[in-house]
Amino acid sequence: MYHTWMRFFTPGPAHHRLGLACLGVGLQYGALPTVGPRTLDHHVAVVISTGTGWYLASDGRRTTVTAPALLWLTPGVPHHYAPDPATGWDEGFVDFTGPATATYTELGYIEPDRPVVPLSDATGPRGVVARIARAARRDNPLLEVETGAAVHELLVALRRARADLAPDGDLVLKALARDAFKPMSVADHAARHGMTAAELRTAVRRGAGCSPKDYLLGIRLGRAKELLAATELPVAAVARRVGYDDPAYFSRLFTRRVGMAPVRFRAQQGRTVPGGWSNQVPDPDDPPRIEPSYAP
Repeated sequence: MYHTWMRFFTPGPAHHRLGLACLGVGLQYGALPTVGPRTLDHHVAVVISTGTGWYLASDGRRTTVTAPALLWLTPGVPHHYAPDPATGWDEGFVDFTGPATATYTELGYIEPDRPVVPLSDATGPRGVVARIARAARRDNPLLEVETGAAVHELLVALRRARADLAPDGDLVLKALARDAFKPMSVADHAARHGMTAAELRTAVRRGAGCSPKDYLLGIRLGRAKELLAATELPVAAVARRVGYDDPAYFSRLFTRRVGMAPVRFRAQQGRTVPGGWSNQVPDPDDPPRIEPSYAP
């Protein structure tokens, strides 16, 4: 015996241009029927929270599926799977498509060559699937936009839940972030961790979906923007604070990546306030408050 609930949607052209469009959502449990062999023209994320089963690839390789796990069903790739009839499984699935899937694949969030992905915990992804299901009311005027936005959230939750990756980045990524503002090259960072530059590139690509240079650059430029917006430090001082001894090089790099020079960014975003810059991270349970000031 099994139980199944599902809804399917037909987003319009404008919704597809948002990047990701949700095509359907389902919640099922029990000894579900075998799926396939079949081939789809869109992506499906199948989140399995309890139970066991199997997945058969197009080359005949059979993989045991043990919850918590994710099945990636990707366009044009034949697939065939089912839960163990003796135990069944509990699954939630989301069908989606859109041009953003190519970028998520490039970043490693979607893995066409890895159809079975062990998860450390299915709670986060399953919660997103449940929210999509709650939004799937036929009288919901925000249906397509709400569910499409949730697919982005689902991909992040699935990436965070992967059993082979730490949810907030491995130790190498944390160390790179900690040392990002030091005037060190990628080779210097690799040596500090006893790695070759190639090994560091592999580790960062796997964990963050980009090169070490881009990972460090994103952190540096983010901090530079904050200093430009919230302090009156000269651009040369900002450059030194984020790891660049040559302010002219920093300005060229900032302009190329941000699309405007540091002085122009400051002119647009500057909000210098008494008290200056703070590194303190706000507590979600105690957000910062702006006290009103009254002229005498």
